Amino acid sequence: MKTKQEIVRDWLPRYTGLKPPELGRFVLLTNFINYVEMFSARFGVPVMGRDLPMQTATAEQITILNFGMGSAMAATVMDLLAAAEPQAALFLGKCGGLKKAKVGDFVLPIAAIRGEGTSNEYMPPEVPALPSFRLQRAVSTSIIKHECDYWTGTVYTTNRRVWEHDEQFKEYLRRIRAIGIDMESATIFMVGFVNSIPKGALLLVSDNPMSPEGVKTSASDRAVTERHAKIHLEIGIDALIELRDSGESVKHLRFE
Repeated sequence: MKTKQEIVRDWLPRYTGLKPPELGRFVLLTNFINYVEMFSARFGVPVMGRDLPMQTATAEQITILNFGMGSAMAATVMDLLAAAEPQAALFLGKCGGLKKAKVGDFVLPIAAIRGEGTSNEYMPPEVPALPSFRLQRAVSTSIIKHECDYWTGTVYTTNRRVWEHDEQFKEYLRRIRAIGIDMESATIFMVGFVNSIPKGALLLVSDNPMSPEGVKTSASDRAVTERHAKIHLEIGIDALIELRDSGESVKHLRFE
């Protein structure tokens, strides 16, 4: 195997159990197996790949895929998706709220700061990590349809999972005025761009880590999931259905 396309077409089944033609034209990406389970229950379809690194379920031209956590896995899944060339990939993740966003709020990022380093393997660091506008517009419409609201702004993507004790790093986050922090969005945006995959993100604020009492715990994370995961998933599904049924192209962003 000499080309990237040959490699990812061979590897997609190894990671997901799906051959490229079996992947939906629209993809929901998540870090959580329970999102895949909820999707499976809603559409009455099986969960595939339970014994593989990535679990999926597919219905009505939409595949939901649990790729794990972190920027390295985010890059891997965006490379693997290139084997099937989906029309859109929407990331449903969680983030820490850095400013006014409260636990349970939604963040619809307009850009992501590439603090993770992984995306530097794909493009120079000065290239911005941006979502596809048409996809984010569909998500915005879906949020309003569900009578919810959202914050918009820039999120910071990091490889550091444990940083909440680091006051110097927190001061840096205040200076750059990011609205949220996560571990995947910038990588998904950048690697999606490299692979010509329209991409977006809708993030659920799971904690407020800038203060000691706001740091995520097992109990608080469980409560966020119980209260907000279902509507998070429903908004994502409806956004992709809107795109699917509109027949419009999502691919508008070019750096040429």
